Amino acid sequence: MLFFLYLSDFIIPITILFIVVFACIKKVDIYDAFIEGAWDGLKTVVDILPTLIGLMVAVAVLRSSGFLAFLTEVLKPFVQWTGFPAEIIPLSLMRLVSSSAATGLLVDLFTTYGTDSFIGRISSVMMSCTETVFYTMSVYFTAVKVTKTRFTLAGAIAANIAGIVAAYYITLLLFGK
Repeated sequence: MLFFLYLSDFIIPITILFIVVFACIKKVDIYDAFIEGAWDGLKTVVDILPTLIGLMVAVAVLRSSGFLAFLTEVLKPFVQWTGFPAEIIPLSLMRLVSSSAATGLLVDLFTTYGTDSFIGRISSVMMSCTETVFYTMSVYFTAVKVTKTRFTLAGAIAANIAGIVAAYYITLLLFGK
């Protein structure tokens, strides 16, 4: 275990050192390559900025308009029938759109129910089993100029649902209710 702690402390410096040594061996101008990469990264940020602003506005509208609470109330009877805690519905929905908004909801759940509660544990596992589908699709597809997504959205939402269900059963199996 101690080995992994030391490895995690040194993995980034070792990686940077490896890149620099490899570039020196290949006789690459490191500074120019770094500047070129930074410039390309800046172009990408400028390209995806409208998408990011749109997503941030959508998240703010969802949270402040009460629509998230409305969706929670609509879904609550179906979810409670399965035994899944209804308190996690807003987190499940927001996780599809924004990781930072979902993290805010996660902190609210931790504050209300505690980190070691069933809701706290299932929320933690769910956050690691799911992805921000709309953010990821819009930002990455915009960055690489993908226009035909075909079944990506349906597959990603199905994978998120599978992650939520897996989080529920994994938490039940490991910790009980």
